[in-house]
Amino acid sequence: MTRTTCAPHHEDGTTPPAARYDAVVEAAVQQGLLGESDPVAGFIDTEGVRASVGNLHDAFAATPRVLHTFAAKACSLIPVLRLLADCGMGCEVASPGELRLALEAGFPASRIVLDSPAKTREEIRLALALGVAVNADSLDELRRIDALRNPSTASVLGLRVNPQVGGGSIGPMSTATDTSKFGVALRDPGAREAIVEAFRERPWLTRLHAHVGSQGCPLELIAAGVARSHELAEEINATLGVRQVTSLDIGGGLPVNFADETVHPTYADYVAALTAAAPGLFSGRYALVTEFGRSLLAKNGFIGARVEYTKDAGGRRIALTHAGAQTATRTVLMPDAWPLRIGAFGPDGAPKDGPVLAQDIAGPCCFAGDVVAYGSQLPELAEDDVVVLYDTGAYYFSTPWAYNSLPRPAVYGFRVAGPTGAVTFATVREPQSLDSIAAESGLAHVDALVERDG
Repeated sequence: MTRTTCAPHHEDGTTPPAARYDAVVEAAVQQGLLGESDPVAGFIDTEGVRASVGNLHDAFAATPRVLHTFAAKACSLIPVLRLLADCGMGCEVASPGELRLALEAGFPASRIVLDSPAKTREEIRLALALGVAVNADSLDELRRIDALRNPSTASVLGLRVNPQVGGGSIGPMSTATDTSKFGVALRDPGAREAIVEAFRERPWLTRLHAHVGSQGCPLELIAAGVARSHELAEEINATLGVRQVTSLDIGGGLPVNFADETVHPTYADYVAALTAAAPGLFSGRYALVTEFGRSLLAKNGFIGARVEYTKDAGGRRIALTHAGAQTATRTVLMPDAWPLRIGAFGPDGAPKDGPVLAQDIAGPCCFAGDVVAYGSQLPELAEDDVVVLYDTGAYYFSTPWAYNSLPRPAVYGFRVAGPTGAVTFATVREPQSLDSIAAESGLAHVDALVERDG
């Protein structure tokens, strides 16, 4: 499906970010992508995605050998993954499902990296057969690979270490704490020696992997973790007397600014922090792998949702919408850690103006905490208006929660042409049907638990 509407633009042919998305919301309403039949949908800015990938590549332009991979969990939609592959990205996957999506999207196996702390033998066997790179998460997993590995495999094999540099402001997003479930804990007694010995015993083990976290983690903490892995690589190679570790997977971990439209920190800021912490990292001695996700897509997508009702309760104005925990799960469950900016639009999709008042933006899920924003200062919302949840291009509508058997929302990619301001939509994912929900809920086995006589 492709549909086109015109958006306002400047005389120089550019459209300011806010007005650009305003025009997209209005076009979506006019074309029926948002309305009573489809009261919630996700939208991806395809040109914005290309620009973000370009910024990433520009920041690492002076690095001799680098593979930038996209963390598939951040947006596990095949058309979006295909767009990223077309932009020159590789793909980081953490499950059999994500590996299948990456392959279907067209990523060559040689540009796919498999991570996760609980890989089965079947997963490892398939990755090795395909030539997908594998980062073992533990010494026990290395022993499993010993038994499964065919010497002819093209897979690059690495070991994830936990540099134990501490956590950021969001505990669940911090993967380099002393007790993190990920990687081999580098500072635990005897661990460093065990890691060196693991490389000595396995000449085919050529990569080190480390990841500190993303949202809530300052650049200095992220850079400290990467520096620890770089130091370890140097130590391994010096101890073994051979350049066995040839590449470093430095993970992702660039936090996103959810407070306003500006992008900070930037990829250039990230490279500067890494350069300061590990000056030898960009010398070309090691090939590098990155695994960015949220920072590439968050600001290049939004959720639009219809306001079904408004009410007052205890002196508080509440707008009941169709965007709640089912598509903004992290924000609802951890509102202080994942705040979102909200936009207000009329029934025609045009931005609302007028006096503002504090309003809670609640969702459709049947529990009291299903609120995506408390006390948002917005023009007064009414039935049939539309709200927009900004900065939700990663993790939100792409991987919804099936709470209350609510259908998965449709997702559309869009482009806004500069000179004409034309808004063009393309379907990424159709809205889920009730038939699909019933089928996924075991309809084919409806009588499986019913005892019948005879």
